[in-house]
Amino acid sequence: MAASESTPTREEEEGEQLEEDRFVSSHHPSAPPDELFDISTTVDPSYVISLIRKLLPVEPKNVDNTEIRGSNCNNEVVNSSNDSCKSMDIVDDPTESEFRGEGDEDSHKEEIARLSAGEEVWEECGCVLWDLAANQTHAELMEICLGIMGNLACHEVPLKHIVSSNGLIAVIVDQLFLDDTQCLCEAFRLLSSGLQGGECIKWEEALQFEHILSRILWVMENTLNPQLIEKSVGLLLSMLESQKEVEHILLSPLMKLGLASVLVNLLTFEMSKLTNDRIPERYPVLDVILRALEALCVIDVCSQEICSNKEIFQLVCDLIKFPDKVEVSTSCVTAGLLIANILSDVPDLASSISQDLPFLQGLFDIFPFTSDDSEARCALWNVIARFLVRVREDEMSASNLRQYVFILLSKSDVIEDDLFDHQFDEKKENESLATSGRKSDARTLALRRITSILNKWNALKDSCEKDMMEDYATNEKICRLLDICHGHTISGTSE
Repeated sequence: MAASESTPTREEEEGEQLEEDRFVSSHHPSAPPDELFDISTTVDPSYVISLIRKLLPVEPKNVDNTEIRGSNCNNEVVNSSNDSCKSMDIVDDPTESEFRGEGDEDSHKEEIARLSAGEEVWEECGCVLWDLAANQTHAELMEICLGIMGNLACHEVPLKHIVSSNGLIAVIVDQLFLDDTQCLCEAFRLLSSGLQGGECIKWEEALQFEHILSRILWVMENTLNPQLIEKSVGLLLSMLESQKEVEHILLSPLMKLGLASVLVNLLTFEMSKLTNDRIPERYPVLDVILRALEALCVIDVCSQEICSNKEIFQLVCDLIKFPDKVEVSTSCVTAGLLIANILSDVPDLASSISQDLPFLQGLFDIFPFTSDDSEARCALWNVIARFLVRVREDEMSASNLRQYVFILLSKSDVIEDDLFDHQFDEKKENESLATSGRKSDARTLALRRITSILNKWNALKDSCEKDMMEDYATNEKICRLLDICHGHTISGTSE
Protein backbone atom coordinates (compact mmCIF):
# COMPACT_ATOMS: atom_id res chain seq x y z
CA MET A 1 0.00 0.00 0.00
CA ALA A 2 2.86 2.30 0.86
CA ALA A 3 4.61 1.37 -2.35
CA SER A 4 1.59 2.20 -4.43
CA GLU A 5 1.25 5.58 -2.75
CA SER A 6 4.86 6.49 -3.62
CA THR A 7 4.41 5.66 -7.30
CA PRO A 8 3.57 8.84 -9.25
CA THR A 9 0.51 8.80 -11.46
CA ARG A 10 0.67 9.30 -15.22
CA GLU A 11 -0.64 12.86 -14.86
CA GLU A 12 2.06 13.66 -12.28
CA GLU A 13 4.79 12.26 -14.54
CA GLU A 14 3.56 14.36 -17.46
CA GLY A 15 3.44 17.44 -15.25
CA GLU A 16 6.99 16.91 -14.05
CA GLN A 17 8.21 16.40 -17.62
CA LEU A 18 6.47 19.58 -18.74
CA GLU A 19 8.06 21.53 -15.89
CA GLU A 20 11.50 20.12 -16.78
CA ASP A 21 11.02 21.05 -20.45
CA ARG A 22 10.13 24.60 -19.47
CA PHE A 23 13.30 24.90 -17.34
CA VAL A 24 15.54 23.61 -20.12
CA SER A 25 13.79 25.80 -22.69
CA SER A 26 14.33 28.92 -20.55
CA HIS A 27 18.08 28.33 -20.52
CA HIS A 28 18.78 26.74 -23.88
CA PRO A 29 15.80 27.46 -26.15
CA SER A 30 15.53 25.27 -29.18
CA ALA A 31 15.65 26.42 -32.77
CA PRO A 32 12.32 27.86 -33.97
CA PRO A 33 10.16 25.87 -36.42
CA ASP A 34 9.88 27.36 -39.88
CA GLU A 35 6.17 27.89 -39.60
CA LEU A 36 6.65 30.21 -36.58
CA PHE A 37 9.60 32.34 -37.71
CA ASP A 38 10.09 33.54 -41.24
CA ILE A 39 13.88 33.89 -40.99
CA SER A 40 16.74 32.11 -42.70
CA THR A 41 18.48 30.94 -39.52
CA THR A 42 18.16 27.97 -37.21
CA VAL A 43 19.15 29.93 -34.12
CA ASP A 44 16.38 31.23 -31.91
CA PRO A 45 16.95 34.94 -31.12
CA SER A 46 16.09 34.18 -27.50
CA TYR A 47 19.08 31.80 -27.41
CA VAL A 48 21.34 34.69 -28.38
CA ILE A 49 19.76 36.76 -25.61
CA SER A 50 20.35 33.93 -23.13
CA LEU A 51 24.04 33.90 -24.09
CA ILE A 52 24.27 37.64 -23.63
CA ARG A 53 22.67 37.36 -20.19
CA LYS A 54 25.41 34.98 -19.14
CA LEU A 55 27.99 37.64 -19.97
CA LEU A 56 26.50 40.13 -17.51
CA PRO A 57 28.64 40.64 -14.36
CA VAL A 58 27.40 39.33 -11.03
CA GLU A 59 25.97 42.05 -8.81
CA PRO A 60 28.01 42.69 -5.64
CA LYS A 61 26.83 42.15 -2.11
CA ASN A 62 24.92 44.89 -0.39
CA VAL A 63 26.06 46.84 2.64
CA ASP A 64 24.99 44.22 5.16
CA ASN A 65 27.04 41.55 3.34
CA THR A 66 24.05 39.60 2.03
CA GLU A 67 23.99 38.47 -1.56
CA ILE A 68 21.79 40.31 -4.03
CA ARG A 69 20.03 37.89 -6.36
CA GLY A 70 17.37 38.44 -8.96
CA SER A 71 14.70 35.95 -9.92
CA ASN A 72 15.47 33.09 -12.31
CA CYS A 73 19.20 33.40 -11.57
CA ASN A 74 19.45 36.53 -13.72
CA ASN A 75 22.62 37.64 -11.99
CA GLU A 76 24.36 34.28 -11.93
CA VAL A 77 26.57 32.39 -14.34
CA VAL A 78 25.03 29.23 -15.73
CA ASN A 79 27.33 26.22 -16.09
CA SER A 80 26.87 24.94 -19.61
CA SER A 81 27.32 21.30 -18.56
CA ASN A 82 24.24 20.91 -16.39
CA ASP A 83 22.11 24.07 -16.66
CA SER A 84 22.37 24.66 -12.93
CA CYS A 85 22.83 28.19 -11.65
CA LYS A 86 26.16 28.64 -9.88
CA SER A 87 26.86 32.05 -8.44
CA MET A 88 30.22 33.79 -8.54
CA ASP A 89 30.27 35.26 -5.03
CA ILE A 90 32.49 38.31 -4.57
CA VAL A 91 34.27 38.72 -1.24
CA ASP A 92 34.43 42.42 -0.59
CA ASP A 93 34.85 42.35 3.19
CA PRO A 94 38.55 42.67 4.10
CA THR A 95 38.00 40.77 7.34
CA GLU A 96 36.82 37.78 5.35
CA SER A 97 39.60 37.88 2.80
CA GLU A 98 42.52 38.53 5.17
CA PHE A 99 41.66 36.51 8.26
CA ARG A 100 40.66 32.89 7.68
CA GLY A 101 40.86 29.97 10.04
CA GLU A 102 41.91 26.46 9.04
CA GLY A 103 38.29 25.43 8.78
CA ASP A 104 37.66 28.05 6.09
CA GLU A 105 40.45 26.84 3.78
CA ASP A 106 38.30 24.29 1.94
CA SER A 107 35.48 26.77 1.38
CA HIS A 108 37.98 29.29 0.09
CA LYS A 109 39.28 26.79 -2.46
CA GLU A 110 35.74 25.97 -3.53
CA GLU A 111 35.05 29.66 -4.00
CA ILE A 112 38.12 30.06 -6.23
CA ALA A 113 37.01 27.04 -8.23
CA ARG A 114 33.55 28.54 -8.73
CA LEU A 115 35.05 31.81 -9.91
CA SER A 116 37.31 29.97 -12.35
CA ALA A 117 34.40 27.95 -13.69
CA GLY A 118 32.37 31.12 -14.09
CA GLU A 119 35.14 32.75 -16.13
CA GLU A 120 35.31 29.70 -18.39
CA VAL A 121 31.56 29.87 -19.01
CA TRP A 122 31.81 33.62 -19.67
CA GLU A 123 34.55 33.03 -22.26
CA GLU A 124 32.64 30.13 -23.84
CA CYS A 125 29.49 32.20 -24.25
CA GLY A 126 31.47 35.03 -25.79
CA CYS A 127 33.06 32.65 -28.29
CA VAL A 128 29.66 31.28 -29.32
CA LEU A 129 28.35 34.81 -29.87
CA TRP A 130 31.45 35.64 -31.89
CA ASP A 131 30.89 32.63 -34.16
CA LEU A 132 27.21 33.44 -34.60
CA ALA A 133 28.08 36.97 -35.74
CA ALA A 134 29.77 35.55 -38.84
CA ASN A 135 26.30 35.06 -40.31
CA GLN A 136 24.59 38.22 -41.56
CA THR A 137 21.24 37.37 -40.00
CA HIS A 138 22.90 36.60 -36.69
CA ALA A 139 24.98 39.78 -36.96
CA GLU A 140 21.79 41.82 -36.98
CA LEU A 141 20.96 40.29 -33.61
CA MET A 142 24.48 41.10 -32.37
CA GLU A 143 23.67 44.82 -32.39
CA ILE A 144 22.11 44.32 -28.98
CA CYS A 145 25.50 43.15 -27.63
CA LEU A 146 27.13 46.45 -28.55
CA GLY A 147 24.11 48.36 -27.30
CA ILE A 148 24.18 46.65 -23.92
CA MET A 149 27.91 47.22 -23.52
CA GLY A 150 27.44 50.82 -24.63
CA ASN A 151 24.96 51.34 -21.81
CA LEU A 152 27.17 49.52 -19.32
CA ALA A 153 30.16 51.63 -20.36
CA CYS A 154 28.34 54.73 -19.12
CA HIS A 155 29.00 53.48 -15.59
CA GLU A 156 32.43 53.27 -14.00
CA VAL A 157 32.39 49.73 -12.60
CA PRO A 158 31.02 47.93 -15.71
CA LEU A 159 33.44 49.94 -17.86
CA LYS A 160 36.32 48.61 -15.77
CA HIS A 161 34.99 45.07 -16.31
CA ILE A 162 35.06 45.64 -20.08
CA VAL A 163 38.61 46.99 -19.95
CA SER A 164 39.85 44.17 -17.74
CA SER A 165 38.37 41.44 -19.97
CA ASN A 166 41.29 40.18 -22.04
CA GLY A 167 40.87 40.97 -25.74
CA LEU A 168 37.41 42.49 -25.43
CA ILE A 169 38.44 46.03 -26.46
CA ALA A 170 40.08 44.63 -29.60
CA VAL A 171 36.89 42.72 -30.41
CA ILE A 172 34.87 45.93 -30.02
CA VAL A 173 37.24 47.83 -32.30
CA ASP A 174 36.89 45.08 -34.91
CA GLN A 175 33.18 45.90 -35.13
CA LEU A 176 34.13 49.12 -36.93
CA PHE A 177 34.66 47.02 -40.03
CA LEU A 178 31.04 45.88 -40.12
CA ASP A 179 28.82 47.38 -42.79
CA ASP A 180 25.68 47.50 -40.65
CA THR A 181 24.69 51.05 -39.76
CA GLN A 182 23.18 50.36 -36.36
CA CYS A 183 26.05 48.15 -35.26
CA LEU A 184 28.49 50.87 -36.29
CA CYS A 185 26.52 53.46 -34.34
CA GLU A 186 26.66 51.33 -31.20
CA ALA A 187 30.36 50.59 -31.72
CA PHE A 188 31.19 54.30 -32.05
CA ARG A 189 29.11 55.09 -28.98
CA LEU A 190 30.85 52.40 -26.94
CA LEU A 191 34.31 53.51 -28.02
CA SER A 192 33.46 57.13 -27.17
CA SER A 193 32.49 56.08 -23.64
CA GLY A 194 35.75 54.16 -23.31
CA LEU A 195 37.84 57.17 -24.32
CA GLN A 196 36.08 59.30 -21.74
CA GLY A 197 36.80 56.87 -18.92
CA GLY A 198 39.70 56.71 -16.52
CA GLU A 199 41.49 54.01 -18.53
CA CYS A 200 41.24 55.77 -21.87
CA ILE A 201 44.84 54.91 -22.76
CA LYS A 202 43.90 51.26 -23.29
CA TRP A 203 41.16 52.27 -25.73
CA GLU A 204 43.56 54.63 -27.50
CA GLU A 205 46.10 51.81 -27.87
CA ALA A 206 43.48 49.71 -29.64
CA LEU A 207 42.51 52.55 -32.01
CA GLN A 208 45.93 53.93 -32.95
CA PHE A 209 46.60 51.68 -35.96
CA GLU A 210 46.42 53.35 -39.36
CA HIS A 211 43.94 50.92 -40.92
CA ILE A 212 41.53 51.53 -38.01
CA LEU A 213 41.85 55.33 -38.14
CA SER A 214 41.40 55.20 -41.92
CA ARG A 215 38.24 53.16 -41.45
CA ILE A 216 36.85 55.70 -38.98
CA LEU A 217 37.44 58.53 -41.45
CA TRP A 218 35.99 56.48 -44.31
CA VAL A 219 32.77 55.80 -42.41
CA MET A 220 32.59 59.42 -41.30
CA GLU A 221 32.88 60.74 -44.85
CA ASN A 222 30.88 58.17 -46.80
CA THR A 223 27.81 57.42 -44.74
CA LEU A 224 24.60 59.30 -45.47
CA ASN A 225 22.97 58.26 -42.20
CA PRO A 226 22.82 61.32 -39.89
CA GLN A 227 22.97 59.22 -36.73
CA LEU A 228 26.10 57.43 -37.90
CA ILE A 229 27.74 60.74 -38.85
CA GLU A 230 26.93 62.09 -35.40
CA LYS A 231 28.35 59.02 -33.62
CA SER A 232 31.51 58.84 -35.74
CA VAL A 233 32.31 62.53 -35.31
CA GLY A 234 31.36 62.09 -31.66
CA LEU A 235 34.17 59.54 -31.37
CA LEU A 236 36.57 62.15 -32.73
CA LEU A 237 35.27 64.64 -30.18
CA SER A 238 35.85 62.10 -27.40
CA MET A 239 39.46 61.81 -28.56
CA LEU A 240 39.82 65.58 -28.35
CA GLU A 241 38.26 65.76 -24.89
CA SER A 242 40.26 62.84 -23.51
CA GLN A 243 43.66 62.90 -21.84
CA LYS A 244 46.55 64.68 -23.53
CA GLU A 245 48.28 61.38 -24.26
CA VAL A 246 45.30 60.20 -26.31
CA GLU A 247 45.08 63.52 -28.13
CA HIS A 248 48.78 63.42 -29.00
CA ILE A 249 48.87 59.82 -30.24
CA LEU A 250 45.67 59.81 -32.30
CA LEU A 251 45.37 63.33 -33.72
CA SER A 252 48.64 63.59 -35.67
CA PRO A 253 47.95 60.47 -37.77
CA LEU A 254 44.32 61.49 -38.25
CA MET A 255 45.38 64.86 -39.61
CA LYS A 256 47.84 63.16 -41.96
CA LEU A 257 45.06 60.88 -43.16
CA GLY A 258 42.92 63.90 -44.14
CA LEU A 259 40.77 64.66 -41.10
CA ALA A 260 40.51 68.38 -41.91
CA SER A 261 39.29 67.65 -45.44
CA VAL A 262 36.70 65.19 -44.15
CA LEU A 263 35.33 67.72 -41.67
CA VAL A 264 35.16 70.43 -44.34
CA ASN A 265 33.17 68.11 -46.60
CA LEU A 266 30.81 67.20 -43.76
CA LEU A 267 30.31 70.85 -42.79
CA THR A 268 29.64 71.80 -46.41
CA PHE A 269 27.04 69.06 -46.73
CA GLU A 270 25.27 69.92 -43.47
CA MET A 271 25.19 73.63 -44.29
CA SER A 272 23.59 72.87 -47.65
CA LYS A 273 21.00 70.72 -45.87
CA LEU A 274 20.35 73.49 -43.35
CA THR A 275 19.90 76.09 -46.07
CA ASN A 276 17.71 74.03 -48.39
CA ASP A 277 15.86 71.40 -46.38
CA ARG A 278 15.69 72.45 -42.71
CA ILE A 279 15.70 68.87 -41.33
CA PRO A 280 15.64 68.97 -37.49
CA GLU A 281 17.15 65.46 -37.27
CA ARG A 282 20.35 66.84 -38.81
CA TYR A 283 20.84 69.71 -36.38
CA PRO A 284 22.77 67.58 -33.82
CA VAL A 285 25.08 66.48 -36.66
CA LEU A 286 25.93 70.09 -37.51
CA ASP A 287 26.54 70.84 -33.85
CA VAL A 288 28.98 67.97 -33.25
CA ILE A 289 30.94 68.83 -36.42
CA LEU A 290 31.34 72.43 -35.26
CA ARG A 291 32.32 71.33 -31.76
CA ALA A 292 35.00 69.08 -33.24
CA LEU A 293 36.36 71.91 -35.40
CA GLU A 294 36.31 74.33 -32.47
CA ALA A 295 38.26 71.84 -30.35
CA LEU A 296 40.77 71.19 -33.13
CA CYS A 297 41.52 74.86 -33.77
CA VAL A 298 43.11 75.31 -30.33
CA ILE A 299 45.37 72.24 -30.53
CA ASP A 300 48.90 72.90 -31.74
CA VAL A 301 49.15 70.02 -34.22
CA CYS A 302 45.84 70.99 -35.86
CA SER A 303 45.27 74.72 -35.38
CA GLN A 304 47.23 75.97 -38.38
CA GLU A 305 45.49 73.71 -40.86
CA ILE A 306 42.02 74.42 -39.46
CA CYS A 307 42.40 78.18 -38.96
CA SER A 308 43.99 78.82 -42.35
CA ASN A 309 41.21 76.99 -44.20
CA LYS A 310 39.17 79.74 -45.84
CA GLU A 311 36.37 77.36 -46.72
CA ILE A 312 35.77 76.55 -43.05
CA PHE A 313 35.82 80.26 -42.22
CA GLN A 314 33.30 81.09 -44.94
CA LEU A 315 30.95 78.28 -43.90
CA VAL A 316 30.84 79.31 -40.24
CA CYS A 317 30.35 82.96 -41.24
CA ASP A 318 27.38 81.84 -43.35
CA LEU A 319 25.95 80.11 -40.28
CA ILE A 320 26.27 83.35 -38.29
CA LYS A 321 24.08 84.99 -40.93
CA PHE A 322 21.47 82.21 -40.85
CA PRO A 323 18.13 83.92 -40.09
CA ASP A 324 16.34 81.29 -37.95
CA LYS A 325 18.90 80.95 -35.19
CA VAL A 326 16.48 79.50 -32.64
CA GLU A 327 16.56 76.18 -34.49
CA VAL A 328 20.35 75.95 -34.43
CA SER A 329 21.22 78.25 -31.54
CA THR A 330 23.83 75.92 -30.03
CA SER A 331 25.59 75.57 -33.36
CA CYS A 332 25.61 79.35 -33.82
CA VAL A 333 27.23 79.84 -30.42
CA THR A 334 29.90 77.26 -31.30
CA ALA A 335 30.42 79.01 -34.64
CA GLY A 336 31.07 82.27 -32.78
CA LEU A 337 33.72 80.58 -30.66
CA LEU A 338 35.30 79.01 -33.73
CA ILE A 339 35.45 82.33 -35.59
CA ALA A 340 37.04 84.05 -32.60
CA ASN A 341 39.73 81.37 -32.43
CA ILE A 342 40.36 81.51 -36.17
CA LEU A 343 40.74 85.30 -36.15
CA SER A 344 43.15 85.08 -33.23
CA ASP A 345 45.42 82.90 -35.36
CA VAL A 346 44.74 84.54 -38.74
CA PRO A 347 43.65 88.16 -38.01
CA ASP A 348 43.85 89.17 -41.69
CA LEU A 349 40.68 87.17 -42.36
CA ALA A 350 38.74 89.90 -40.54
CA SER A 351 39.20 92.16 -43.57
CA SER A 352 36.97 89.86 -45.63
CA ILE A 353 34.02 90.39 -43.27
CA SER A 354 34.47 94.05 -42.29
CA GLN A 355 31.91 95.19 -44.85
CA ASP A 356 29.47 92.32 -44.26
CA LEU A 357 26.63 94.00 -42.37
CA PRO A 358 24.41 90.85 -42.14
CA PHE A 359 27.36 89.16 -40.43
CA LEU A 360 27.61 91.97 -37.86
CA GLN A 361 23.88 91.76 -37.22
CA GLY A 362 24.11 87.97 -36.91
CA LEU A 363 26.77 88.28 -34.19
CA PHE A 364 24.47 90.45 -32.07
CA ASP A 365 21.59 88.03 -32.68
CA ILE A 366 23.53 85.23 -30.94
CA PHE A 367 23.84 87.07 -27.61
CA PRO A 368 20.42 85.95 -26.27
CA PHE A 369 21.62 82.32 -26.50
CA THR A 370 24.79 82.93 -24.44
CA SER A 371 23.34 84.20 -21.16
CA ASP A 372 25.02 81.41 -19.17
CA ASP A 373 28.21 81.21 -21.20
CA SER A 374 30.67 84.00 -20.40
CA GLU A 375 33.31 82.48 -22.70
CA ALA A 376 30.94 82.63 -25.68
CA ARG A 377 29.98 86.24 -24.90
CA CYS A 378 33.63 87.26 -24.74
CA ALA A 379 34.25 85.47 -28.04
CA LEU A 380 31.41 87.38 -29.71
CA TRP A 381 32.70 90.71 -28.45
CA ASN A 382 36.14 89.76 -29.68
CA VAL A 383 34.83 89.18 -33.20
CA ILE A 384 32.72 92.35 -33.10
CA ALA A 385 35.74 94.38 -32.03
CA ARG A 386 37.85 92.96 -34.87
CA PHE A 387 35.02 93.83 -37.25
CA LEU A 388 34.48 97.40 -36.04
CA VAL A 389 38.15 98.41 -35.91
CA ARG A 390 38.21 97.96 -39.68
CA VAL A 391 35.25 100.27 -40.23
CA ARG A 392 36.46 103.60 -41.63
CA GLU A 393 33.60 105.92 -40.72
CA ASP A 394 35.58 109.04 -41.62
CA GLU A 395 36.03 107.80 -45.19
CA MET A 396 32.47 106.54 -45.59
CA SER A 397 29.56 108.14 -47.39
CA ALA A 398 26.56 109.17 -45.31
CA SER A 399 24.37 106.48 -46.85
CA ASN A 400 26.87 103.72 -46.02
CA LEU A 401 27.42 105.04 -42.50
CA ARG A 402 23.68 105.12 -41.98
CA GLN A 403 23.50 101.34 -42.51
CA TYR A 404 26.01 100.70 -39.73
CA VAL A 405 24.16 103.07 -37.41
CA PHE A 406 20.84 101.41 -38.17
CA ILE A 407 22.17 97.95 -37.20
CA LEU A 408 23.78 99.25 -34.01
CA LEU A 409 20.63 101.02 -32.91
CA SER A 410 18.45 98.03 -33.71
CA LYS A 411 20.64 95.94 -31.38
CA SER A 412 20.95 98.52 -28.60
CA ASP A 413 18.68 96.47 -26.31
CA VAL A 414 20.90 93.42 -26.78
CA ILE A 415 23.98 95.49 -25.98
CA GLU A 416 22.37 97.00 -22.89
CA ASP A 417 21.12 93.65 -21.60
CA ASP A 418 24.53 92.04 -21.93
CA LEU A 419 26.27 94.89 -20.09
CA PHE A 420 23.66 95.07 -17.36
CA ASP A 421 23.24 91.34 -16.70
CA HIS A 422 26.94 90.64 -16.58
CA GLN A 423 28.37 93.79 -15.09
CA PHE A 424 29.85 91.93 -12.12
CA ASP A 425 31.64 89.42 -14.32
CA GLU A 426 32.82 92.31 -16.43
CA LYS A 427 34.26 94.04 -13.37
CA LYS A 428 36.32 90.95 -12.54
CA GLU A 429 37.56 90.78 -16.13
CA ASN A 430 38.63 94.43 -16.06
CA GLU A 431 40.44 93.98 -12.74
CA SER A 432 42.38 91.10 -14.23
CA LEU A 433 43.21 93.08 -17.34
CA ALA A 434 44.28 96.09 -15.29
CA THR A 435 46.60 93.88 -13.25
CA SER A 436 48.21 92.67 -16.45
CA GLY A 437 48.81 96.25 -17.58
CA ARG A 438 46.03 96.46 -20.18
CA LYS A 439 43.27 99.03 -19.76
CA SER A 440 40.65 97.58 -22.10
CA ASP A 441 39.29 94.28 -23.30
CA ALA A 442 37.53 93.34 -26.54
CA ARG A 443 34.14 94.44 -25.23
CA THR A 444 35.43 97.84 -24.21
CA LEU A 445 37.22 98.27 -27.54
CA ALA A 446 34.05 97.38 -29.44
CA LEU A 447 31.98 99.88 -27.44
CA ARG A 448 34.51 102.61 -28.12
CA ARG A 449 34.25 101.90 -31.82
CA ILE A 450 30.44 102.06 -31.59
CA THR A 451 30.78 105.42 -29.86
CA SER A 452 33.03 106.72 -32.62
CA ILE A 453 30.62 105.61 -35.34
CA LEU A 454 27.63 107.21 -33.60
CA ASN A 455 29.52 110.45 -33.00
CA LYS A 456 30.45 110.59 -36.65
CA TRP A 457 26.82 110.13 -37.57
CA ASN A 458 25.79 112.92 -35.23
CA ALA A 459 28.33 115.18 -36.89
CA LEU A 460 26.86 114.41 -40.30
CA LYS A 461 23.20 114.66 -39.41
CA ASP A 462 22.96 118.40 -40.06
CA SER A 463 23.96 117.80 -43.66
CA CYS A 464 21.56 114.86 -44.06
CA GLU A 465 17.94 115.20 -45.02
CA LYS A 466 15.56 115.26 -42.11
CA ASP A 467 13.49 112.27 -43.27
CA MET A 468 16.67 110.16 -43.47
CA MET A 469 17.38 110.76 -39.80
CA GLU A 470 13.82 110.00 -38.77
CA ASP A 471 13.73 106.75 -40.76
CA TYR A 472 16.88 105.18 -39.41
CA ALA A 473 17.71 106.62 -36.02
CA THR A 474 16.13 108.98 -33.59
CA ASN A 475 18.16 111.31 -31.47
CA GLU A 476 16.80 109.63 -28.36
CA LYS A 477 18.08 106.17 -29.36
CA ILE A 478 21.47 107.54 -30.33
CA CYS A 479 21.87 109.36 -27.04
CA ARG A 480 20.78 106.29 -25.11
CA LEU A 481 23.28 104.01 -26.80
CA LEU A 482 26.05 106.60 -26.45
CA ASP A 483 25.37 106.79 -22.71
CA ILE A 484 25.52 103.00 -22.41
CA CYS A 485 28.83 102.80 -24.27
CA HIS A 486 30.31 105.76 -22.42
CA GLY A 487 29.35 104.38 -18.99
CA HIS A 488 30.97 101.04 -19.68
CA THR A 489 34.16 102.36 -21.23
CA ILE A 490 34.69 104.69 -18.26
CA SER A 491 34.13 101.88 -15.73
CA GLY A 492 36.32 99.56 -17.77
CA THR A 493 39.35 101.86 -17.70
CA SER A 494 41.83 101.53 -14.90
CA GLU A 495 42.67 104.72 -13.13
